[in-house]
Amino acid sequence: MIKFHPSEQHLVHYMLGELSPAMLMMVGSHIDLCPHCQHHLRDVEEQFAMKIFGQRQMPLPDLDEETMLNAIFQSTSAPVVPILEMRDYLNLEGKRFKLPATLARNGERIGPWSRMLGKMWRAPIEIGSGETLNFIYMEQGAQVPEHTHRGSEATLVVNGVFNDEVDEYRDGDFVLLDGHHKHTPQTHHHDCLTLATIDAPMQFTSGLSRLLNPFSSLFLK
Repeated sequence: MIKFHPSEQHLVHYMLGELSPAMLMMVGSHIDLCPHCQHHLRDVEEQFAMKIFGQRQMPLPDLDEETMLNAIFQSTSAPVVPILEMRDYLNLEGKRFKLPATLARNGERIGPWSRMLGKMWRAPIEIGSGETLNFIYMEQGAQVPEHTHRGSEATLVVNGVFNDEVDEYRDGDFVLLDGHHKHTPQTHHHDCLTLATIDAPMQFTSGLSRLLNPFSSLFLK
């Protein structure tokens, strides 16, 4: 069961398209995985519709499929939406991960895997906004040094399990942290694939890992 969700404010901004590109993809991917937030989002949409249109709404005309298609193709104002490569699965080191629909629709944006510290791998997602958005794969027994955040860090568990000092996070969990939080993400008996975005470099806070702070901007570049 998914325990951690975006806030209602995130869902409202997602519905209105007012999140940054990275957060739109993060929240959208969580919604793909979370029946609770799918239902909640429908409630939010209905509330907005009622607020904007009121109780009484004009009924839609009863059109057949051919008429509807003709209307769509004849519209001069309809935006042209590029069709991106579907990529239902992500592969790494012989492992295969099923992607949520939002990520699958953006398959051609996913870059190659590269090795990080210890038992960790990273694959960037190109979103063209100057933000960082990455898949982070933690092998069993991996650990990120204790750190806090100069800005905010959002993490979505796509597959697997990781822990920190506060809780355990599983498939679909959405975690948003800022400078008020300090933690040490790690995997024990499972590996874990996450989607992560940060808007400022991490600040390592413990032992020798503090020597990495001049280079922390490279950690999730």
